[in-house]
This record gives sequence, C-alpha cells and structure tokens, in this order.
Amino acid sequence: MKKPYEIIRRQVVSEKATDLGKRGNQYVFEVARGANKIEIGRAVEAIYGVHVEGVQVMNRPGKRRRRGLSVGRVPGYRRAVVRLKAGESISVT
Repeated sequence: MKKPYEIIRRQVVSEKATDLGKRGNQYVFEVARGANKIEIGRAVEAIYGVHVEGVQVMNRPGKRRRRGLSVGRVPGYRRAVVRLKAGESISVT
C-alpha cells in the first residue's frame, strides 16, 4: 500500500479550485498517476483528518510550449476533486 504523501502530491490553488472550496465544499489535489479513487480518499482522510464523501478524478494532458525555435512539452498530471462531508473544511495553503 502506498503512503498518503506518495498519493497526494500537492493541493491545487487556483481561482476555480478556491471557488469550489467556498461553494461546494470540494478541494482539488494533484495526485499520483497510478492512484485510484479509494486510495485518494483514504489519503486525504489520513493527511487532513476529515471525512470524504466522494472523489472525481481527471487526467490533464500535457501541453506544447515554444521558446524561440526550440519546442518542448510540459508534462500532464492527474487531478482529483474531493468532496467533504458538510461542516468540514481544509485550509488552503
């Protein structure tokens, strides 16, 4: 079994993620590629001490970036939206 900090890489802090936290009690995390919904939910519960109601997972594709003549690629990542029980919250860091 993977450790919680191997599954949850970081909390995503963006305008949309902050809005989800205020309105829907949902928080967005960047997670490991091989993690499934059950592992992500248990990792969030272990790290933050909250109760998870649901997890939605999406794979974000990488993008091409150009700087002058050289062309590179930004790697993609896996993102999870975690919904908590009513009355619980996670501090945005």
